[in-house]
Amino acid sequence: MEKQTIIVTGANGQLGRELQVLAAAYPHTFVFADRSQLPVDDPQKIESLFAEHAPTWCINCAAYTAVDKAESEKEAAFKINGDGPGYLAAACRRHGARLIHISTDYVFDGTSATPLKETDPTAPINVYGASKLAGEQKAIENNPDATLIIRTAWVYSEFGANFVKTMIRLMKERPAINVVEDQIGSPTYAADLAAAILHIIDSPRFVPGIYHYSNEGRISWYEFALAIRHTIGSSCAVSPIPTSQYPTPAKRPHYSLLDKSLIRDTYQLVIPEWENSLAVCMSRLG
Repeated sequence: MEKQTIIVTGANGQLGRELQVLAAAYPHTFVFADRSQLPVDDPQKIESLFAEHAPTWCINCAAYTAVDKAESEKEAAFKINGDGPGYLAAACRRHGARLIHISTDYVFDGTSATPLKETDPTAPINVYGASKLAGEQKAIENNPDATLIIRTAWVYSEFGANFVKTMIRLMKERPAINVVEDQIGSPTYAADLAAAILHIIDSPRFVPGIYHYSNEGRISWYEFALAIRHTIGSSCAVSPIPTSQYPTPAKRPHYSLLDKSLIRDTYQLVIPEWENSLAVCMSRLG
């Protein structure tokens, strides 16, 4: 395993934190930078960090992730999610580094009935999705031969705010909750995605382009909530509701199931089933 220097942006997010957990098992030099150390919408700060550390890789975990807030903060979302990846890709090109950029299922409109492939047409239905699509396009435009994009969905971990931790809290606080049942996909345990990224970095060959990654399986948010309830042994009543009964400022795609065959075949990845990964996360949460 050749030693690499890897800059990780958005180091305090769910994926950044999981990469920090795994880093100790690798011989690489990791430079973990949070928003205060490296705002990805500041090309000068990017340039000075790259000049200082001479990275061989940059993993961009930085993102504006407040999906509903993005509807009223479009400019901020597009600066971080749109311009940021473009600046990072340009810096990678100048310094001879490769970029792994994390994107989202929200670049699709959610009307598919079959697992989404990388080549399927994009058509975001909210500002967050549109800003992430802009970031994909700018990153590829600025460094097509050394940019790898991973679209993921329904990310959770023991760190930060996410669906799993919210459900655990609500099930302890309330006798009954409602959960949307007509949005379909597969969750992504951030620890699994972090391991997949490091596997790609250590792979004998690098194939740039767009890939999809989430855990294996197909469920609704409601089914996910039931699995969480079962794991913690809660008596909270969980009722299924349609999206129409849970209005939010940003529209959500109804169908987010990603086809993972390309990343699996290209990088010989073993992708865990969502139930197994949920069990691992729950045991870590105690």
